[in-house]
Amino acid sequence: MAEYKINTSKIKEFAEKLRAGDTVLLSGTVYTSRDAAHKRIKELIDKGQPLPYDLNGASIYYAGPTPTPEGLAIGSCGPTTSSRMDKFAPEFLDLGLAAMIGKGPRSKEVIDAIIRNGAVYFCAVGGAGAVASKCITSCEVIAFEDLGCESVKRLEFKDFPLIVGIDCHGNSLFNI
Repeated sequence: MAEYKINTSKIKEFAEKLRAGDTVLLSGTVYTSRDAAHKRIKELIDKGQPLPYDLNGASIYYAGPTPTPEGLAIGSCGPTTSSRMDKFAPEFLDLGLAAMIGKGPRSKEVIDAIIRNGAVYFCAVGGAGAVASKCITSCEVIAFEDLGCESVKRLEFKDFPLIVGIDCHGNSLFNI
């Protein structure tokens, strides 16, 4: 297993090197998006309307952060079960999504789309959202504010600890 420090803007460049089980300290821009936001983004795609952020090269963190305490960038920010986004992920990957961050296994359709698009699925440690939030330096709601914790947020990561769950070759921690 290898260890990497990667900026989100370089994920596609690193994807070929990454293997399931590798550890990554990820820095750069990441967008939160869960079920409700994914549904709205899919509706925008279907209508040909502008998206809240460019999916091409983007990294999505399946998370719904808690309210931000005074003096911090964000509240607790742990991963959501990724399989809930599986019906949306193949299309988002085909539109250029570079990485997804969450927890748990993914469907065959998602794995096929990861391989097809040279993307990567990272796993974050569940139950450690308060610790993980210390690696998030800023948080800004950019879309669907009415969804509360499920609104789309632009986060800045600084050495956010992750494990490669599924690499672009189809290797998966969940097949071991």
